[in-house]
Amino acid sequence: MNLLVKEIANDLIKINRQFASGVVVNPGSMDFAISAVFNSGDWLEQMAFVVRSLLCDHVFEDGNKRTAAVYVMSVLDDFKYKYDPFRIDQLVLRIAKDNIKDVQNIRRMMENAATKNF
Repeated sequence: MNLLVKEIANDLIKINRQFASGVVVNPGSMDFAISAVFNSGDWLEQMAFVVRSLLCDHVFEDGNKRTAAVYVMSVLDDFKYKYDPFRIDQLVLRIAKDNIKDVQNIRRMMENAATKNF
């Protein structure tokens, strides 16, 4: 596993440990999502792959929705986007409840939930 891939995986595990055990039960999905990050030049699409992995493939034993919400807010913070935490929570719940698997659809939903902070 390359160093950057391992770093992203460790970051997700750290986030998950805020709410749950950090036990990865679907490492293949996490590996796929992280590899997709490196194959896309679009940071929103990269985020969508990780969110899909968390919410549809249930990477962790527990706390996947909370991990996804914190991950999204963290990435949006990094890119200086404004967002309403309640709206992010609702977005995560909708993706999970409706089992939305299409990465481009998830990407659009996340883009609509945030605005650039100029």
